[in-house]
Amino acid sequence: MKKTHIIGIAVIAIAIAIIITTAGDASSYVSFKEARELAQEGNTTPVHVVGRLKKDANNHIVGMQYDPRIDPNYFTFTLVDTNRVEQQVVYYNNKPQDFERSEQVVIIGKMQQDKFVADKILLKCPSKYVENEIKTESAGL
Repeated sequence: MKKTHIIGIAVIAIAIAIIITTAGDASSYVSFKEARELAQEGNTTPVHVVGRLKKDANNHIVGMQYDPRIDPNYFTFTLVDTNRVEQQVVYYNNKPQDFERSEQVVIIGKMQQDKFVADKILLKCPSKYVENEIKTESAGL
């Protein structure tokens, strides 16, 4: 075999090893029920949960607590997953900017006793262009 063939095979083997390693670290999207079951089984791998913020009739977020004067690294709120299961979420960091405006929330973390402890919070905020398009269309009428 030529040296170039050996180098090519080595590069492919390294690439496969990297893919396998990162695939093992990847977390999956689950519901709160599944996250609870995984935690009870002793699984400590972080999982993704998708949901919406629980809001009252006046569109105010229910169960949100954050006071940076008392503890800037403690933020808690109630999230409703895609199966409509409500769960208290605790995030040991400061509240993300524009959290109140988010349409959908993805939390990454794991269940610990009766609460979900988030390591990361990803927000899907409403597009700023949708409102401008509506104003433009209504102005032309």
